[in-house]
Amino acid sequence: MPVNFTPPLPEQLLPIKGVALGTAEAGIKKPDRKDLLVITLDECTKVAGVFTRNDFCAAPVIVAKEHLLSLNSLCSIRALVVNTGNANAGTGEGGITSARATCAELARLLGCNTHQVLPFSTGVIMEPLPLERIIAGLPAAVADLKTDNWFAASQAIMTTDIVSKAASKQVSLNGATATITGIAKGSGMIHPNMATMLSYIATDAALSQPLLEEIVRYAAENSFNRITVDGDTSTNDAFIVIGTGRAGNSAITDNESAEFAQLRDAITEVAAQLAQAIIRDGEGATKFITIQVEGGKTRDECLKVAYAIAHSPLVKTAFFASDPNLGRILAAIGYAGIERLDVNRLRLYLDNVLVAEKGGRAEGYLEQDGQRVMKQPEITVRVVLNRGHASTTVWTCDLSYDYVKINADYRS
Repeated sequence: MPVNFTPPLPEQLLPIKGVALGTAEAGIKKPDRKDLLVITLDECTKVAGVFTRNDFCAAPVIVAKEHLLSLNSLCSIRALVVNTGNANAGTGEGGITSARATCAELARLLGCNTHQVLPFSTGVIMEPLPLERIIAGLPAAVADLKTDNWFAASQAIMTTDIVSKAASKQVSLNGATATITGIAKGSGMIHPNMATMLSYIATDAALSQPLLEEIVRYAAENSFNRITVDGDTSTNDAFIVIGTGRAGNSAITDNESAEFAQLRDAITEVAAQLAQAIIRDGEGATKFITIQVEGGKTRDECLKVAYAIAHSPLVKTAFFASDPNLGRILAAIGYAGIERLDVNRLRLYLDNVLVAEKGGRAEGYLEQDGQRVMKQPEITVRVVLNRGHASTTVWTCDLSYDYVKINADYRS
């Protein structure tokens, strides 16, 4: 089971006015499992998204970005379609044709324009999309559309995930209650920009399109762009935020307003909860590790240090073994590429245990204290650079035998 993670209960996931979800078993890769999701949106719903920065991005990413850019103020996104079991990546023009055909068929079933549908895929790369199975499964997914179907939706987008990931939150905006609900999938090939992850968060709060786009970028930067399992950036990543405007609040149009900050922070909180759930469900993970880097000159140099630690196979396997071989962390900090780093000013902590200072082992550090912390299922690595006021946090996990087994058997 994932590290200290309790899967959501269906009744904990709050419906969003203007959003309906339906799932189906299309048999895309394996029989008898939900692998197709349709999300429908009321007219005039606002949608914003960020996508993978992998240059070899998947066909659905290309098509979804095209469809978002092609819309004008009179035409809104009406549906999303997500399949698992096949990434439709590395499939050339044929993959793009299949993604567009999927959109066209769902548009026909819903009575909207093809460009009002956004496609998403996740699964095995370089395999042709089984278009006929997806087309055949769409009517069942449409027939299943319900407003309270978020839990089933979270299950339908899983691949190597052990558990589904979903969260809800409510916030008061000018006396109106706005609801936020989101789902995500991801377990391996996890690394920013963004991860092998898909996430969809919806709110019924009313706000302008520019502010929704500002929120999706902010939320991604402070959640999904702060997680890593193995340092591999996927071809299919997508993070979509939906605003239906049905909560009854006065539309938020000022990014300096208190209401904007409330909504932005609440959506980011849900995104961070989903992002951390991805790390807790990392393929074969047994430890959840928070890496805090403080006292940097810039946030970017703090991120360099955090990711040097988080990506080191030697560090990650030491955590798996509960071995306080902490020189591996110092080595990672040293090769992070920080210009004129004074190692004598640096401090390294495991939770509240001071491990290293003045360029070496802390005078009061005892091996048994490090061992005690390393055996915990949740560990915080804190690096204090003492060269400025910037800071950042990254979430990662250990690297276990099961990670190799899961990825070795991924296509079977």
